[in-house]
Amino acid sequence: MMSPDAVQVVPHPDFTLEVTFATGDRRRFDMKPYLKYPAFAPLVENGLFMKAHVANGVVTWTEDIDLSPDTLWMRGDLIHTHPKPLFSA
Repeated sequence: MMSPDAVQVVPHPDFTLEVTFATGDRRRFDMKPYLKYPAFAPLVENGLFMKAHVANGVVTWTEDIDLSPDTLWMRGDLIHTHPKPLFSA
C-alpha cells in the first residue's frame, strides 16, 4: 500500500512538521534526528526549515531537500484522523 500524498505542511520552530495528507489525516513529524545528516543539515541555517511547502505531494524545502510522504506517513505521529478522504483518486 502506498502512503497518501501530503497536501499541506506547517513547520514549527521546534523542527517539527504538521502534515495533512490527502486522506484528511494529520501527522506530526520530528525532524530533529534527521538534522544531523548532511542532506538535511542546511535546514538549520537562515530559517530554511520554516520554508517547508508541499510540491507534488512531497514536503520540500529546496530543489535538493525534500521528504517523501511515505516517511512522513510511516514515522509521523497521528494527531488527527479524518472520517473520510478530502480528495479522491
